[in-house]
Amino acid sequence: MTENTSPFDVIALGRLGVDIYPLQSGVGLEDVETFGKYLGGSAANVSVATARYGRSTALVSGVGDDPFGRYLLRELERLGVDNRYVRIDGVLPTPVTFCEIFPPDDFPLYFYREPKAPDLTIEAGDLDLDAVRSARILWFTATGLSQEPSRAAHHAAITARRSGDTILDLDYRAKFWRDPADATVQIGRALESVTVAVGNREECGVAVGETEPQRAADALLERGVRLAIVKQGPKGVLAKTRDESVEVPPHLIDVVNGLGAGDAFGGALCHGLLEGWGLERILTFANAAGAIVASRLECSTAMPTHDEVVGLIETGER
Repeated sequence: MTENTSPFDVIALGRLGVDIYPLQSGVGLEDVETFGKYLGGSAANVSVATARYGRSTALVSGVGDDPFGRYLLRELERLGVDNRYVRIDGVLPTPVTFCEIFPPDDFPLYFYREPKAPDLTIEAGDLDLDAVRSARILWFTATGLSQEPSRAAHHAAITARRSGDTILDLDYRAKFWRDPADATVQIGRALESVTVAVGNREECGVAVGETEPQRAADALLERGVRLAIVKQGPKGVLAKTRDESVEVPPHLIDVVNGLGAGDAFGGALCHGLLEGWGLERILTFANAAGAIVASRLECSTAMPTHDEVVGLIETGER
C-alpha cells in the first residue's frame, strides 16, 4: 500500500459495503417498492462519523472490482475519508446489506457477503504499518477477527501500536462466526492488547460472559482495557475505568432507524478521546450523536456535525 506521509487521527479497519435501505417502513422486504443506496459497514460508518468532526481519517478495507465497489470508493472520498487503503478484489463481489425497518426497535439485517467479503481478505502484508502505528486511534470490530487472513491482519495492526488508543468495537454478528465460543476466544485474545472496548450488553455476554452492565464493565477492565463502555440502548450507557464510573441517560427521540446509532456513538467517542474530554462529556456527546442518527433513515450520510450534537445536548432540538 501507498506510504502515508502524515499521521491520521483515526484509522478504521473492517467492514465496508453497500446498504440498501427501504424507503417504506413497517413493511417486509417483499412489499417494499423503493430503496435508497448508501455507504455502509460498521468500520466505514465510524470513519465517516469521525471525518464529519474534521478528523483526518482513513479506512482499511476491501471492495469488489464492480460498480458497487466504485461507488463506495467515490463515496468515501466525497464524505472525507481517505480511501487509499481500500483494496480492490478482482474476484469477490462488493458486499450488499438489506434491512427492514420496523420502528422503534426492530431492524432485521440481511447480509450478502458470500462466498467471502473482500474486507475479510485483507492480509498483514497489505497493511501500512507505519500509518497504523502513528495513527492517534486505531478502531476495529470483532467481525474482522472471525476469519483468516483478516484475523492475522488485525493482530498485526494491534501489535504495531505503540501509543494512542486502540479501540475494539465488540460488534458481534452471529452470522459471521462458526459459533459463539469461537467468538469468545478470538475477542478475548484481542482484548489483551486494546485500550478501549465498547459494546452492548449482548456483545459483552459473548466477549466476557457478563451481560449485567457493571459486571460486564468490570470483566472488560480485568482483561486489561483502560476504558470499558457498555451501551444499554433505551437505558443509556455506562463507562468505567479503574478510577471512575459514569452513567448517562438516553435521549428521548422518535426512532426512524436504529442501525447506525452505534457507529455514530463510536465516531463521537473517537472525537471526544482526541479532544481529551472527561469521561462524562464524552459519553454525553456520543449518546447524543447516536440519538441523532437513530432519528434518521440512513447511516453513513446521517452522521452529525459537532454543532448538531451540541445543539441536541443544549436545547434538545435536532
